[in-house]
Amino acid sequence: MEEKAYWVGLNLVKGIGAVRFKQLKDFFGSAQAAWEAPPMGWLSAGISQKVVNQFLMVRQQVDLERVMEKASANGVEILTWQDAEYPRRLKEIDQSPPVLFVKGSISVEDDWAVAVVGTRRVTPYGRQVADELGCFLAQNGITVVSGLARGVDAIAHQSALQAGGRTFAVLGNGVDVIYPPEHRKLASEISRQGALISDYPLGTQPDGVNFPPRNRIISGLSLATVVVEAGEKSGALITAEFAVEQGRDVFAVPGSILAAQSQGTNQLIEQGARPLLRMSEILEALKLEQIPEKQQARKLAPMTGDEKKLLTHLSSEPVHIDQLCEMTGLPITDVSATLTMMELKGFVSQVGGMNYVAMREVKSIYKVN
Repeated sequence: MEEKAYWVGLNLVKGIGAVRFKQLKDFFGSAQAAWEAPPMGWLSAGISQKVVNQFLMVRQQVDLERVMEKASANGVEILTWQDAEYPRRLKEIDQSPPVLFVKGSISVEDDWAVAVVGTRRVTPYGRQVADELGCFLAQNGITVVSGLARGVDAIAHQSALQAGGRTFAVLGNGVDVIYPPEHRKLASEISRQGALISDYPLGTQPDGVNFPPRNRIISGLSLATVVVEAGEKSGALITAEFAVEQGRDVFAVPGSILAAQSQGTNQLIEQGARPLLRMSEILEALKLEQIPEKQQARKLAPMTGDEKKLLTHLSSEPVHIDQLCEMTGLPITDVSATLTMMELKGFVSQVGGMNYVAMREVKSIYKVN
């Protein structure tokens, strides 16, 4: 049985999150070794007796082969920290989920993603903003991330799909369980034009306690979070809090001081969130204005050998074009032409004086050391 199955098994144990998972993996060397270890081994690893008892119950009751077969039969891909396909931006956050269940697809272009969240009791104003925002982001090559909930979430998903864009729905239940049930058709469309994502095992039913924790995944997948409308105790505010903790940008749509649905967003602005006054401000703030052109350039002209060679010598520290010629052994004409194409693709940026830096996400996406 493959190692991934044991990751899934440990993920089934109540009380094992990212911290304890890493603790076990570091202690035993692999998920399989942890799964097969005796109770005393777990206690030696620093795991409490209560969690050990949960583990023993799961190990006795669960057939991992059947769990993996169920995932395959449902068209669900399982991603772990060890998989290259695991979303890079999500992996950057503290305590990223060790296991993700994905129904649909995650691609390189989804590295450009923005979360759009808000109240279920959306006003006509909020509905219009969510609709225009989802459409605007999709048209600019940005994946829309939300939670499939009623109200703002569903509107943002739908408008992104209608604009021909990609969208992720992060669930507080298994990806084989759709909640709310009236969003089954929407969920099916999302899985064809993006992905349903959850860190909860297949078959997990919706539960109120599941939804706040999943919000860290919504913000973790995204460059920024936009809160369209939110009451004072809205779950969307939890997503914004996670975004701040993760070092991501937070935008809030200002609203009437008399509207309950705008109390949360106005409060976010008061606390330092950026007021969203024009849709284009998101692109400007995140430097995403040319994403469609960059995506098209990448599709038409995949990364070449010379581009990879240059990237190995580039980082966030500026390097002069003459130094790149010396380090790569390539003639100046080739280096200059290659750098021009790499700028068009969004791989590098010139920071003045013929000095270049690699764009932050590119080296990890293309696995260039």
